Amino acid sequence: MAETGLIVPPDQPPERYREAVLAAERAGLPEVWFWEDCFAESGLAPAAAALAWTERIRVGVGLLPVPLRNVALTAMELATLARLFPGRLLPGIGHGVLEWMGQAGVRAESPMTLLREHATALRALLAGESVTVEGRYVRLDGVQLRWPPEQVPPVLVGAVGPKTIALAGELGDGLILTGGTSAAAVREAVARLREARPAGVAEPDVVVFTDLPVDASVQQLTDRVSELADAGATRVPVLALGDRGPESGPAILDFAARLGAISIRLA
Repeated sequence: MAETGLIVPPDQPPERYREAVLAAERAGLPEVWFWEDCFAESGLAPAAAALAWTERIRVGVGLLPVPLRNVALTAMELATLARLFPGRLLPGIGHGVLEWMGQAGVRAESPMTLLREHATALRALLAGESVTVEGRYVRLDGVQLRWPPEQVPPVLVGAVGPKTIALAGELGDGLILTGGTSAAAVREAVARLREARPAGVAEPDVVVFTDLPVDASVQQLTDRVSELADAGATRVPVLALGDRGPESGPAILDFAARLGAISIRLA
């Protein structure tokens, strides 16, 4: 059965994160997830705070857009968090929203090439290897982490289209499906992901983001998570849809409690 978790979106001001994260842990949820959206909030800063605020909950980041990030710096940040909070970090990378990458002046001519080079180098660095590479976008000369993680976090790759899903199967530890979250779309993505998987490599994680109204019942939440799990999802983070104004805090906390109830029910 799939794990579930609460998505804490970047349309909330950062000062409201702590309350939501602590509510998720109190509710028994195994995970919380953040997004790195331009130009709202970063992904790793709230992830670090959430890990420090809590004792056991895992923290996912979906996604870190690689055009904005030097791979050596990404590896350093992930390794630091993974050593501070072993086994609790679930980082995801992606090629980013192309329009936003253009606004930031970092849009790549070939986003897929950049994502491939970044994912390959990142996994090698997190494994403690010395990396020298002269790619189209990623160039490293004998870079090696001084403090590689003892428990290497998975590198999840975010995707929507078939080519990126295949790349996630080939190079990543799993997929974050950021669009098309019907059960049929998930089944199709999982089949493509497994087809691209090298022989003998472990089964990939399949993270499927979904959303439901903030007043959804426990049964509605259970049905959605179960449906996506049956389609092949291993993790189903859920976003509460509804008013996100200053008065929405209690509704989101109540949503987290109901989501925790289904996590216990489906365990």
